Amino acid sequence: MWVVKLGGSLLGTPELNEWLSILAEHSDGRIVIVPGGGAFADAVRDHQAAGGYDNVAAHHMALLAMEQYGLVFKSLQPTLAMAASELEIAERSWQHRAIVWLPSQMVLAEEGIPPSWDVTSDSLAAWLARKIGADRLVLVKHECVVEQPVPVHRLMDAGVLDAAFEKFASGLSCPIHIVGKSRYAEFAAAWVGGPIPERAI
Repeated sequence: MWVVKLGGSLLGTPELNEWLSILAEHSDGRIVIVPGGGAFADAVRDHQAAGGYDNVAAHHMALLAMEQYGLVFKSLQPTLAMAASELEIAERSWQHRAIVWLPSQMVLAEEGIPPSWDVTSDSLAAWLARKIGADRLVLVKHECVVEQPVPVHRLMDAGVLDAAFEKFASGLSCPIHIVGKSRYAEFAAAWVGGPIPERAI
């Protein structure tokens, strides 16, 4: 199983459609897609101070923002399946379909995930990859700055990964890759045995 996080910055780009098409075509039930938060989560963050809601509420709302983005994926690529639990992920994999993860149910039930803006969809993708024993974790970003293995802490310092990523990636045995949004064709080649062009760790 591969976990592939599609960043919110891909929203409205032709590359998003390409990624969704390729993931749907090649998954055969072995790819779980993690939606970023993007503009939906940004709205929660931007209005938190004015709205007067705390980080617990904002955390829940940001998870729902990820699910909103997941609904965009489903609209653009109707063959995708949605899953909100480990059981549903397993069931959808038996259907041989690419799976979009709806994170709120699993994440809110996990006491080890703090309600903090330090924890974004990157960290949650790492957490999910560890929980389901993924073979690879792929983070698709608007732009790729990783052309060779780079220590995680440097990517966190540069803002490529969120401040909690190292904690949630700790103990993850699978390779972690960061790829730019335009590298979808190379991803398709990698899925059938070729190399993924960038690797974070």
